[in-house]
Amino acid sequence: MEVSPIVWTLTIAGIVALLAFDFFFHVRKAHTPTLKESATWSAIYVGLALSFGLGVWFFGGSKMGTEYFAGYVTEEALSVDNLFVFLILLSSFKVPRKHQQKVLLFGIVFSLLARTGFIFLGAALINSFAWVFYIFGLILLITAGNLLKPDNHDDDSETLVVRLARKLLPASGHFDGDKLFTEVDGKKVLTPMLLVMVAIGATDILFALDSIPAIFGLTQNVFIVFTATAFSLMGLRQLFFLIDELLDRLTYLSYGLAAILGFIGVKLILHALHENNLPFINDGQHVNVVEISTGTSLSVILGVLAVTIIGSLLSPKGKAKAMVSNAKRHATSYVDLNYETDIAERERIFDKLVREEQELKRLPEKYKRLIRNETEFMNLIRRAHAEHDQALERAGEK
Repeated sequence: MEVSPIVWTLTIAGIVALLAFDFFFHVRKAHTPTLKESATWSAIYVGLALSFGLGVWFFGGSKMGTEYFAGYVTEEALSVDNLFVFLILLSSFKVPRKHQQKVLLFGIVFSLLARTGFIFLGAALINSFAWVFYIFGLILLITAGNLLKPDNHDDDSETLVVRLARKLLPASGHFDGDKLFTEVDGKKVLTPMLLVMVAIGATDILFALDSIPAIFGLTQNVFIVFTATAFSLMGLRQLFFLIDELLDRLTYLSYGLAAILGFIGVKLILHALHENNLPFINDGQHVNVVEISTGTSLSVILGVLAVTIIGSLLSPKGKAKAMVSNAKRHATSYVDLNYETDIAERERIFDKLVREEQELKRLPEKYKRLIRNETEFMNLIRRAHAEHDQALERAGEK
């Protein structure tokens, strides 16, 4: 079905309006979103995405609607996986919690622009060269294999993107609110705020290399590809603050995504064989193969995600891994607080750390081995306790 220019215009205008609303009413004034705020707006954005899908189904037919929902669910799952890397980047640059919203919104806008470019480039290649489906399928199969590697989300060392950003863009050693530039010794220099935005932007481009082939494996309708991608990104900021402490519970997410990407990769290669015109394959003739319907694809994607998420949440190892990661994260957040930080904020973070320490002590010995660099980990915990004692003494003197 051909989508009219007016529908394209209204859709793009609506997306831009949502992004502008997000910035002016949520992000411009730096603050840490509450759980209620994050949950409410996550639900609103998911509701908008689902409502849009129902509109596509009603006006475009069941085939177009199924393609949209399959694309949206796949892109949303990949976006959640990307949150792991965002969390590592924000931690590596020690971005203050209240300024993380602005960094994430920038990442979403940059990602949307970059992926739009990739979408139209991919569509042009597909329309001109049927063999591109082979390339897309191979990319997804390689990505699926990489997701099966252990320690796929390793937060114990700085990522290549972080190291390059620090090396190529020297900046001041401290944040100046949410400013991108500041003055040091009378000279204008970059702040870590700009560095982390560059790092997230570069990472988004890498994410697009598997995201765009994945959705083209489900539909070649450019309007569906664009809108499913856009809506999967729109609520990502709110989702980050809603589930950032639950991310490590999704122990088997990488395996689920590997299965989904591998499945779509096979689907793409089957489609490429069906449309084959390469002379060294079947003498340039189409190959009579079974093609996987979009309805079947949607069922497989939903089924794999359901099994993955339920299995992760019920996994004792996932619970233990989450405890370790959250304790490390809260201890790091505490020692990175400014000297002037309000005692109430200190108490909030410290209380979480204490609860996690108590839970860690009750873990079976085999799960305590999940703590990497145990000596460094315990020193970090002790430092947080020492700094909290000092903070309480300062508060008592006032």
